[in-house]
Amino acid sequence: SKQTEHKIPCHSQILERCLQAYWTILNRQTTLKKSLLIFGLLALVILCGLYAKRKFYDPKHRLDNAKNETKKLVSEGEIRNGDLIFQTSLSGQSKAIQVATHSKYSHCGLIYKDGNDIFVFEAVQPVKRTPLDKWIARGENGKYVIKRLKNAEQVLTPTTLQKMKQVGEEFKGRNYDLTFEWSDDKIYCSELIWKVYQRATGLEIGKLQKLSDFDLSNEVVKKKMTERYGDKIPMNEIVISPSSIFDSELLTTVKAN
Repeated sequence: SKQTEHKIPCHSQILERCLQAYWTILNRQTTLKKSLLIFGLLALVILCGLYAKRKFYDPKHRLDNAKNETKKLVSEGEIRNGDLIFQTSLSGQSKAIQVATHSKYSHCGLIYKDGNDIFVFEAVQPVKRTPLDKWIARGENGKYVIKRLKNAEQVLTPTTLQKMKQVGEEFKGRNYDLTFEWSDDKIYCSELIWKVYQRATGLEIGKLQKLSDFDLSNEVVKKKMTERYGDKIPMNEIVISPSSIFDSELLTTVKAN
């Protein structure tokens, strides 16, 4: 029988095999590099997420940030007695308020100085004074806007500021008004600001509206309304919203972070 012939590869075949081997190795290295890159990106995303969680959601870190922010406000002389401060609250009703009023701001309060301490007089449960740093830390991402009467130097004299505090003392300790009624028995945040200013200075900061004036069509709002009123919604109830005060032409923005 004939012996099997062993063919010796030619130079072109050797070159082709070498190139194939080279590309195989290169592809493996590329795959490895891609894997390392993907792993690195995932690690970065996780680290960023942990940092964001610590910065914005960890209560202690949020309070530390707010304390630093408050120190900066004090050192820069940004705050005066009688200033108004607004934030996006993290409360259960905040989203409904934002949607109904077409505004991001769902909570507000009055700023007062007491020596070196700064407080926000606010209607929560109950009406009370809250240290500014703790107030800022409670808001979404520690963001806030401070507004002031355009003619504050003329209107907010020491005598008037004292009267504002006296009016406020009448509300201190009262329950928060979950049904937003226009009475003094219970009170909500923007109602507190409006009534303190109106009774102490005669100024009406923000336009009074009726409940029916707001956008009540969204499901988030409907659910909250049903929860508070059942099927008896007082559409003609007089209401003052945080957004109405925020948009008042009597005010000017002095600080926002």
